[in-house]
Formats: sequence, C-alpha cells, structure tokens
Amino acid sequence: MTSPAEPDSTGADDRPTGDDVPRSGHARLAENRRGLFTSDLTVNEYLLVEDAGFEPLGLVVGSSIYQVGYQRQRWNRSQELTVLSEAMYHARELAMTRMEEEADELEADGIVGVRLQIGRVEIGRHISEFVAVGTAVRHRDGHAYRAANGRPFTSDLSGQDFWTLLRTGARPVGLVMGSCVYAIGALAAVATRFRGSFVTRELPNYTQALYDARELAMGRMQHEATALEASGIVGVALTEHQHGWEHHVTEFFAIGTAVVRAGARQPTIAPTLTLDLNDPPQTHTIR
Repeated sequence: MTSPAEPDSTGADDRPTGDDVPRSGHARLAENRRGLFTSDLTVNEYLLVEDAGFEPLGLVVGSSIYQVGYQRQRWNRSQELTVLSEAMYHARELAMTRMEEEADELEADGIVGVRLQIGRVEIGRHISEFVAVGTAVRHRDGHAYRAANGRPFTSDLSGQDFWTLLRTGARPVGLVMGSCVYAIGALAAVATRFRGSFVTRELPNYTQALYDARELAMGRMQHEATALEASGIVGVALTEHQHGWEHHVTEFFAIGTAVVRAGARQPTIAPTLTLDLNDPPQTHTIR
C-alpha cells in the first residue's frame, strides 16, 4: 500500500512481520491448519466460494490500536491535514498487514470478504482500534492466485461477487485504498454562515474543499491499483467520517478491489422463471 504523503513509496520497510501475530493467534491458526476452518461467510457465500474452486481455511484478523493526534492548521484557508491522513492510512495498513500475515501462515492464496472497522477505545482521547477481518481461502487445484509480490490477495468482495468476478475471467489482486483528512477553513466557514444562512445558493468554499478531498482520496486509491498493475477497480466505496474531530475536519476514504484479467469469460447463466403450481391461486368474491 502507498503512503498518502509519499505516493512513490511502497512502505515495504515498515510492514509488520509474522512476529506481530500473538501467541493465542498462532494456536488458533494451528487448529485451522489441522483441518478445522472458521469463516464469516454466509452459507450461500460458502457454497459459491467452494463452487469457484476455493476452500476456506480460517478467519484471519489484524488489529492496531492507534492514537491519531492533532495537527495545527491555518484557520483562514482550507487544506489537507497530511499528518492525520498518514496516521489514518498507516493504522489501517498495520491492521491489513497483520491480517495478511495470518493468511500467509495458513498458506492461503487470498482473503475474501475483508472488512475494515474502526472502534473507539476508552483509554484516551483520539485513540481508536483499527481492525481488519476476512476469510482466508486457497484454490483446491493449486493454481497461482497470490499477488505479484507473493503475498495473499485481499478483497472486500462478498462470496457471491467473488464467484461472479471469476466467471468474468478476472481475479482480485488486492484491496486498494486512499485516505485524505481535510479541514475547511474555519474563518471562511463562519463567514459563509453569517453572510447568508437563509439564502439558497452554492457555498463555493465548501464545494471546492470537499471536491479536492475526494479527488485526493480517489487518486491515491487509483495509484495503488496502478502499482499492482491492475486492469481496474470494482466495488469502490467512497465514505466520509469525522472520527470525533472538530466539525470542520473530516476524512474521505476510498476503498475497492483491484482486479486483473486472468482468463476467458465463462458463459452467463440466464435466470429461469419458476412457477409454483402446488398452491392454488387465490380467488376473490365480489359482492
């Protein structure tokens, strides 16, 4: 993954190692290696992942408790708070990498259904836990599905979407993301409110600031996909969160699954109309 402030950096030197997996985690993964799998897949997802030629190996988890502090800003202008952008990105990257380490220990080809969650921890101000969770899978026939860097692929696609993607002749190569924490100039915001709070009109300061923030987040996500030599990104979600900061500071976060073309497209399964003839049609009497 790519740091927001340094788009050309891979961050390889900062990646955690397998030693970050706790002892209890190693014991849990050892049971998975002996044949007992755990999964957060639904029954339908489990069926389709199996039908796609993959077997679930175990639920893999990564966690990072991170203090996202404060950054001084100019009150008369809108700007990105790069220190906070990097902190939010790095915390997620730590959780993601530790999840990948667990999948690597299971000798998985990849992780499906990845969820990135942020929860507040009641041990201090601006301290949050970043958690990454997903189901590690491996192809039954031993086909190479790992990413180009040799690590398990990651994807936030559901089991159904994962099955459908493979039928299109594409495969996932990695979960890509971009983060941007942006502050709208407080003085400009206050001035806008007092000049015409009851007038229907565009607020150009807000428009430009939020537009810039979204573009930065989207651009960083696309840069990660380019680094993976992906053909495109599917399932993109662009969200906005304040995380307890001041009302004029917000984070825009973009995330999606980067994919590459891997083979021929399989025939599309046409839907079949089914009528249940066992239940008699309802009759209505008009009086």
